[in-house]
Amino acid sequence: MKNLKSHFLFDKQLRNGAFLLVVFIVILQAIYFFVDFSPANSGSHNEKEIEEFKSKLDSLNKLKQEQASQKIFPFNPNYISDYKGYQLGMSVEEIDKLHEYRKRKKFVNSKEEFQKVTGVSDSLLETISPYFKFPDWVKKKRDDIKKTSPKYPVTQDIIKDHEVKDINKVSESELIEVLGINEKLAERIVKYRKKLKGFTYDSQLLEVWGISQNDVKEILKFFKVLSKPQIKKININTASFKEVLRLPYIDYNLCKSIFDYKEEVAEIQNIEELKNIQNFPLNKYDRIVLYLLAK
Repeated sequence: MKNLKSHFLFDKQLRNGAFLLVVFIVILQAIYFFVDFSPANSGSHNEKEIEEFKSKLDSLNKLKQEQASQKIFPFNPNYISDYKGYQLGMSVEEIDKLHEYRKRKKFVNSKEEFQKVTGVSDSLLETISPYFKFPDWVKKKRDDIKKTSPKYPVTQDIIKDHEVKDINKVSESELIEVLGINEKLAERIVKYRKKLKGFTYDSQLLEVWGISQNDVKEILKFFKVLSKPQIKKININTASFKEVLRLPYIDYNLCKSIFDYKEEVAEIQNIEELKNIQNFPLNKYDRIVLYLLAK
């Protein structure tokens, strides 16, 4: 009987132990399935740092490429704009000093005079002065003075007695060299001159796309209309619609109005009759009649 009781207790303990083992195994499995032991958080953190580093590296490479692409072309230092001065490394005060000097109708004619006017440092002057490009006539005047005076002073007399040239004969390269304007603007000036078949009035420069009144003011100090173009006019009574439409200053609506008026009067006797057309742009009359006649 005693042995039976002992066997019963042992069996009970064995079952309890097996139950606890099962519970322990279940807990371990739950921990295994529901708890992530992988170094994900650490990896995520590292990946984030790597991405930030790559982003900074890309930004630096982009900045380096932009700086490399900002090639400096020869320019006339008298026409440095605020933006150009900033690109060159000039301070606001230095740029303002140059602009104030120019407002007094004065020009710098050498790198020494540029430094005297603006107050730029020797290091900056050494960096940008190799790109200074003064007009040929300024250099010629300096050379002439050099022949008589080894230590000649650069004076405003150099700039005052320059020769004004014909705007209808100037090339793109001359505009860039003399005025220091950018290539695109010089190209547009020459292209528009070709479209007009030549400038008849100085004020036609204001019609060039992207040009400012200040640009025109500076241009006219060096270039003016000295020889008016020989423009072959077309007869408004015999010209076709397309021929008239191709002329400068005439758009589709104006061309249609001209031909409607011509049908109404049968024939235009005098070119001034164009002024009778409703909504005719009177401020462009003197330009339009450069290309039209009535006979």
